[in-house]
Amino acid sequence: MSIPGRSPACAGATVFLLLTAVYLIFGSPAAAALVITNESFSPVPPLAAEDEQHAINAFAVIPSGGTTFIRTHTLQMQTSLVDARWNIQVIVDGNPAAQQSASGTSAFVNGYLLSYPTTSDVSFTVALEGTVPAGAATSVTILQVTELDSAGTPVPEGSLTVVAPLISPSPNVIALSQGTGTIPRTTTPAPTRSPGLLPVTCLVATVITAAGFGVRRARE
Repeated sequence: MSIPGRSPACAGATVFLLLTAVYLIFGSPAAAALVITNESFSPVPPLAAEDEQHAINAFAVIPSGGTTFIRTHTLQMQTSLVDARWNIQVIVDGNPAAQQSASGTSAFVNGYLLSYPTTSDVSFTVALEGTVPAGAATSVTILQVTELDSAGTPVPEGSLTVVAPLISPSPNVIALSQGTGTIPRTTTPAPTRSPGLLPVTCLVATVITAAGFGVRRARE
């Protein structure tokens, strides 16, 4: 159906202008706010390189739109732990909902698993196991959660990172990591002597002693 007295091209332009006005007034869908409500680490930081780490982080999803989470968006989860194993549990109104597991440095949660009416209380927990990398310096990223839009682009202010400090290595460990192969030790050098000096001295003393003994025998 066409509007009397108005061409299709004009009608299309009118619709475009209306959509543009709506976008400018209301803006693009905003990222849902993620708040850490609980966290635990075993062992407790500061950590050491090559330590096994078991971390549990709980997040509350605070909606900023018509639903608790935008259905077409995705949560990307990353870690610096080696050989990581993930167990992610979504909780709705205090009851377990979706659950999924993964392995590797990354895991993803589809938005529809977190998208509910704003009257719902949505949260999720991330249980993560892995090994602190050997080359880590002062800290290690346990978990980074980033909200991605439908195009896979990070949403502004939609990222949250959990970082754990590391134990500062001792000088001996630094020396070993640099390839010396041994722990340096401080020792007192043994006294040295000139080679051949002691035998010559002994020979001279022997000759003098023998000569003196011969003189005494001659006098007798």
